[in-house]
Amino acid sequence: MTVADVVETDRIDMAEDNDERTLDEMFRWLESAPEGFKVEVVEGAVFMSPQRDNHWEIIADIYEQLRTKYPRKRVKSDVRVDYPGHLNGFASDVTVMAEGANKTPEGRWRYQDVEFVAEVISKGTGHNDYGPKKAAYAVAQVPVLLIADPYQGKVHLYTDPKDGDYTTETTVAFGTDVDLTHTPVGLTLTTSEFPRE
Repeated sequence: MTVADVVETDRIDMAEDNDERTLDEMFRWLESAPEGFKVEVVEGAVFMSPQRDNHWEIIADIYEQLRTKYPRKRVKSDVRVDYPGHLNGFASDVTVMAEGANKTPEGRWRYQDVEFVAEVISKGTGHNDYGPKKAAYAVAQVPVLLIADPYQGKVHLYTDPKDGDYTTETTVAFGTDVDLTHTPVGLTLTTSEFPRE
């Protein structure tokens, strides 16, 4: 039985039982996801996507640049954080936690302690990053959201969340520095080595 079969069977059971599953239950079902796949739950829907080479190179580049300022324990990659909204358990490509952030008793990081999120667009799930995930980050008051899109060759920077949306958007082409000095991140991100798809 594949992961998809388990999820579909449980989804049918859920519909028949008419009871609400929790994110914890959903992630337990997904523990057997194949190696190299990113698994997220966005608005109650499960998304699994393989990590592509260019995708990983951009993530690694962002991570390495953030590590020049932040200690390792504050910078996360593909670590589950539950966000506001209906069944939102995201494993963001890069997350920076606030200084002094602690895990919940259940062993998870709190969205209230997230200072920065970077998402790198994958072809099959990009609509989530630009849509419901961006909205959830804004509702959660994540101060800085950066979306790197290797298909467009652009970086979209969203800041100043208010009333469930970001009030400021800056877009630059790959190869242009992204000024984050006016944000809690406090550094300039170089995109000159971001590969395009």
